[in-house]
Amino acid sequence: MNASDIKKVFVAGGGLMGRQIALEAAIKGYDAWVYDSQPGVNEAVDKWAQDYLKGRIEKGKMTQEAVDATKAKFHIATSLEEGAKDADLVIEAIIEIQEEKEKFFKQLDAIVREDTIITTNSSFMVSSLFVGCVSNPSRLANLHYFNPALVMKLVEIVKGEHTSDETAQTLYDFVKSLDKVPVIIQKEVDGFLVNRISRAISSAALEIVEMGVATPEDVDLALVNGLNHPLGPFRLMDLTGIDLSYHILETRKANGENPPGYELVKAKYEAGEYGRKTKKGWYTYD
Repeated sequence: MNASDIKKVFVAGGGLMGRQIALEAAIKGYDAWVYDSQPGVNEAVDKWAQDYLKGRIEKGKMTQEAVDATKAKFHIATSLEEGAKDADLVIEAIIEIQEEKEKFFKQLDAIVREDTIITTNSSFMVSSLFVGCVSNPSRLANLHYFNPALVMKLVEIVKGEHTSDETAQTLYDFVKSLDKVPVIIQKEVDGFLVNRISRAISSAALEIVEMGVATPEDVDLALVNGLNHPLGPFRLMDLTGIDLSYHILETRKANGENPPGYELVKAKYEAGEYGRKTKKGWYTYD
């Protein structure tokens, strides 16, 4: 399959990332579908999309004609079957729990075509974990967007040993068609590219706070004003979700590591303070 063959894009998961990935595909002219199995999420996605597109008109970023065209391409499925049927590309963006993803991919594999490209947006679970869940692993890869997906340009395409060169190239060309910047990561490594580098910064930041050397606020101020980072590591954690950070640290602990700041992040997670999505994390939001 070539990128020009991709007509229908199905995004599984209507959370913060999934809804943005789907809407951007619709904006770029793809027949985009999104579905979430959790009660109330699909309705929330519909309202969010309507409000977002209305705001683009008000800000002069999109014309009424462009918004109407996007609405005609953006669909919320009533079931996994409706969303996945005849899809050329599937982007999984559900909860970051391996067992749930395994269950999803097995269900998906029974619906899609043999040549449908299947991807996971996971930032830390490699696609090789799910090779046994699909009938044709050569069309399986990571397609990792960055948050907020409607704004951030970079998308990481991560090849496993099972991923064909054709699949990687098709994904590369697809990302280019979105006016984004694709990079192909030639082998599966922990953290991929960007997160592997940013994790070193985050670990050092958590260690500094854990030691009582500085507050999260002062660490963020230092990196923004001293290294010209657009966001400090704690603001970034609030944006991407402290729950995600916790699951990543849990995986590292399960692998025998002792990551700095684990107890700090665990306390936030157990308190339900996930960052922006819960209005409270390292910072408090209105």
